[in-house]
Amino acid sequence: MRKFSVWVLIAFSGLMVLLVALWVLITQPVLREPTVRLTPSIDPIRLEKHVRTLSETFFPRNESHTDNLDRVADYIRTEFKQSGGEVLDQCYEVQEKTYCNVIALFGPETKERIVVGAHYDAFGELPGADDNASGVGGLIELAYLLDKAPLPMRVELVAYTLEEPPHFRTQNTGSAVHAASLKENGVVVRVMFSLEMIGFFSDADNSQRFPLSLLKLFYPSRGNFIVVIGKLDQGLTVRRVKSAMLAGSVLPVYSINAPAFVPGIDWSDHLYYWEAGYKAVMISDTSFYRNGNYHTPRDTPATLDYQRMAMVVQGVYAAVLALSQ
Repeated sequence: MRKFSVWVLIAFSGLMVLLVALWVLITQPVLREPTVRLTPSIDPIRLEKHVRTLSETFFPRNESHTDNLDRVADYIRTEFKQSGGEVLDQCYEVQEKTYCNVIALFGPETKERIVVGAHYDAFGELPGADDNASGVGGLIELAYLLDKAPLPMRVELVAYTLEEPPHFRTQNTGSAVHAASLKENGVVVRVMFSLEMIGFFSDADNSQRFPLSLLKLFYPSRGNFIVVIGKLDQGLTVRRVKSAMLAGSVLPVYSINAPAFVPGIDWSDHLYYWEAGYKAVMISDTSFYRNGNYHTPRDTPATLDYQRMAMVVQGVYAAVLALSQ
């Protein structure tokens, strides 16, 4: 009986070690929570204005409605110019139609750079407030912060076109075009941030769902946090981004490093930077694992939390500054 008890104790200890190892590998814990530093404030009203403009005024904005995509691009271009950025277009043709990424450059010209991007098209003839007018609104307001920031290196903001089907996961995607151009020109990217659905939060119990039941052990059941998502072999980058975002606002920030076979891990613009060999993370409210309005007519501006969305942008700003040092 004593021998049996010893083996039970060994097995239990081994299981605990395995769970701790999984916790560290998957969640990249920040063992000492950073002190929140003063970061420039973001006006939630301005974020709502951007989201409503994209999802209501320029509706629909899918690949078939190039007129609306052009109007969105003009809107982003105007905001980028007003923010003080150096604005460029990256246009290309797909099936005899022209589509454009809109780029804003900040900071000095350096060999290495940080890229922050969000796609401005929407799925089908749907409003796409969270997916992904929220990411674009955050990108625009980030531009206004970066123009006043003491940047030691080039930061490139990119509003992408054609992320959604039928061009999803093809080389026609705007982020695929952009990542390929950087690689072709030998540009060194320190890290790329993909802003993908950053506006939906819930304090209700069990409002957060997961692709794997095991993850319930590591994350809250309430969808009141933002998440930093990265590859298994880019844990240090994810931890640095997470730590900086925690210091940028009081919003809870979690992270996950996981293989691509976990549904949703590579379902946005960061995928193409991974494929080009760059370090990249996705900043997200976890999309359809929390927001039941995903890819439905219910994904409207009224469903988003602009106060917490503003804190996401503050966190991204803090992370850009921290990783640029």
